[in-house]
This record gives sequence, structure tokens and C-alpha cells, in this order.
Amino acid sequence: MRILCYVMTLLVMASCNSQEKRESELLKEKIARIENGLQSNLRVQYGDSVSIQYHHIEDRMKELNIKGISIAVMNNGVIEWAKGYGMADSSENRKVTTKTLFQAGSISKPIAATRALQLVEEGQLSLDANVNDVLKRWKVPENEFTTKEKVTLRRLLNHSAGLTVHGFPGYAINDTIPSVVDVLNGKGNTDSVQVFRAPGEKVGYSGGGYTVMQLMLTDIEQKNFSDIMQEEVLNPLGMTSSTYENPLPKSYHNLAAAGYKSDGSQVPGKWHTYPEMAAAGLWTTPSQLLLWAKDIQTTYQSQKDGFLKTKTVNEMLTDYGNNQGMGPYVVEHVFGHGGSDEGFVSDLRIWKEHPISVAIMVNSDNGNDIIKELFLSIAQEYNLPGVYPRLRKYKEQSNEELSRYVGDYQFSEDATAQVIIKDNGLEFSGGLVRNPIYLLPETETLFFSAKTGLYFEFVFENESVTNLKVVGYNGKKVK
Repeated sequence: MRILCYVMTLLVMASCNSQEKRESELLKEKIARIENGLQSNLRVQYGDSVSIQYHHIEDRMKELNIKGISIAVMNNGVIEWAKGYGMADSSENRKVTTKTLFQAGSISKPIAATRALQLVEEGQLSLDANVNDVLKRWKVPENEFTTKEKVTLRRLLNHSAGLTVHGFPGYAINDTIPSVVDVLNGKGNTDSVQVFRAPGEKVGYSGGGYTVMQLMLTDIEQKNFSDIMQEEVLNPLGMTSSTYENPLPKSYHNLAAAGYKSDGSQVPGKWHTYPEMAAAGLWTTPSQLLLWAKDIQTTYQSQKDGFLKTKTVNEMLTDYGNNQGMGPYVVEHVFGHGGSDEGFVSDLRIWKEHPISVAIMVNSDNGNDIIKELFLSIAQEYNLPGVYPRLRKYKEQSNEELSRYVGDYQFSEDATAQVIIKDNGLEFSGGLVRNPIYLLPETETLFFSAKTGLYFEFVFENESVTNLKVVGYNGKKVK
């Protein structure tokens, strides 16, 4: 009988090992399909045909001059796979691993918002009270826009507070690092944070608003912001390898990726420092980000309290306008956030109806294109909604027709762009952009970027072009 039990145990063990081996092989095949399935986020239709080319991730990294990438995919509450590609730091010959730390950029915001919402749940903060009632070391300057409506925490978190300063460039290795109060007063490398339209009027992205929120938390808790986040959010969620501390402590340097510029050169000093920690200061990994994503996703899908209460998560994931929640962006199928610091680009996407979340981090300013291509490949493999390529239709125009658009367009007093004919399209340069953008015609009024598909709309009056509109900007033709 003992021999029979022993034999049965061996058979069960062999069967389990065989099953595990098969599952491992299937996962490797899945990852390989994703790695080989990168396709352009922009598809241009010429006549009746659309050309689609597929690329391997490492080939695209070389083409785009990208040093390193880290990816993690969570499925049904567990990290299904995580993998690093390329170099974390070429100068030190360090490769990217799943433990390599990247700067998360603005993904810092929804994680930071979590602590503010905890304090709301504890009754220490109100979402809808005037933030100046709480702020001690600095106050939001009152002006004509704040006579009726006030800056509130809800409005800070959903970017409807009417505050200035979109984002922060960070501070290079030899720069003097200002205090948060100095940043808010414009004594750093950005303008002062002020109210420039009525709070609550509309959503308008403001990293300055999250810096106000950062000061609120430190005024209330009387601790450094990085300590608050480590003790109250990161460690409890298991994000023990992550940190908001800026400058980055030396104990993390051997794990940190160096940032790289578009030309492939390393950011001097390897990375920038962000005293605006809530807005841009988080150092983390894709796998660590997915621990936060898991908790918020589980609460949203189950409608059972987790790290935050269900009511809080539902409010966090409400669209307050322009697809903006209280921290994450919120669209039909997905919520999450993107991030960009000097030399780093990241993206975190969490599906609403599927148990999938994905984080991708790149140590290059060129990371946007390959991140979009990776999400297309991952969405195709996992059959996920809400991730689609941009389709644009090319309609040829003669040089005579193209000449109608040539000229100078004034978008503001100090931003004038030029449009010239180039090849079978147009070139847009100056004004709003750092590098020239090649445009192709889709209709008489619509042109699109041949690289990203971004639309440029020309306005006609009496058969002559008078204006050019692009992403909310309106340029008047002056020459």
C-alpha cells in the first residue's frame, strides 16, 4: 500500500511538473508574439491600401535610439510576466532588470493623490473646502478669479483649480534645489503658481496644483513628503523599493536607470531632481506600479473597500471633464496616467472590465512611440479594448494647392510658426514645436503629422487660409 501511495505521489508530481512546464512554454510564446508584434501607432491609407509592418522590440529600440525598457503585465491579481530590455546605464554597462528603478514622471500624481484621499477618509481634509484654510507656509494668491469660487482639493486633484504651471523640467546635477515654497513663488526654474481662471470653470492640466497639494500634506502631517508617502502609501501597498525622495539617495543609485536625451546622449548627472515630488518625483518599477493599480482596480471592479474605500475610488475614477479623474485619466475602457521626466517616459494603463493592467517605463525622451506600439501588441495578444492605431487617409494635393497654406502663423506674441511646402506635403516649424513636423493632406482643411497622426486644421475664409488650429491652439495667418 505504501508503495502504491508513493507511486501515485510521483505520478501527481510528474503531472504537475509537466503542466507547469507547458504553462511556462505558453507564456514564453505569448511574450515572443508581443515582442515581435510591434506595429506603428499611425496607419496611413494611400488609395485603398493600408500598409502594416511588424517589428521586433529590440530592432525598434535601435531605430528609435532607445537605451532601455522595462515592462510588467498583471493578470488576475498577479504579475504574469515582467521583463527588462537594453541598458539601464551604458556608462556603467548595467542592463535593465525588473528591479531597475525609473523616474515615473507624472505617474507620480495618482499615487500621491492616494494619500490626500486617505486624509479625506480620515476627516483631516475636505475635498471641497478652500485649501487656504489648511495651507500654513504659503497661500494660493487671491485675485479676481477667486472672489466667488475657491481652489479646493478636489479641483487640485482633477486639474480644474484654474492654476498655472503645466509641468516641471527638474533640476540638473549642479543646480540649486529650491524648496517647495520657493517653487510655488516662482523662485525655481518655473513661473509662480497662480490662479488664472475661475476655479471649477474647466479642466486644465497643472503640475503646479499637485505641488500645492504636496505642501498641504506636509503642512498637515508635519513630515517630509517622501516620508509621508513611504510610510502611508508605498510600504503598505508593498511598493517598498519605490521612493519619492529627491535628490535620490545614494543607496538607490546602483538600481537607478540613467536618463537619455533624444539624440542618445546621457542626461548630465544621469537624471534630474524634482522637489515637486507629488507631480513628478516618484522612482519605481513597472511591477511596483502595478501593486497600486491592483488595489484600485480590485476595489473598482468588486465595489468592496480596499486600500481606499469604494466611494473614494468611484470618485477618483469619475470623469470631471476632458477624461480627467482625481489623479488618473479616465476613458471608456481604461484609467491610468502617463509620465515624462528629463530622459524618461512611462505609461500605466489599467482596464476597467478586464483583470489586466500594464506598466511600461523607458529611459529615453524617445519613449512615446515604442510605448504606443507595445500597447498595441499587448492589447492584440490579450484581446483588450480601448487600444487602437490612428488611421489617416492621404489625399494628394498639387503644389499649387499646397501653396495656399504657406506662410507665418502667430499663436501668441512670442510664438510664430512657419509653414512651407516640403515634398508632397507641408512642413510646420517654430512657434509651438521644437523640431519641424512633416504634414500630409487628408482633406482641404485637415493635414496630419506623418509621424504621429496629430491633426492640423486650416481655416478658410473666402477661399483663403486665415488660421491654423492644433491641439487647442489657434494661430492667425500673418504673412
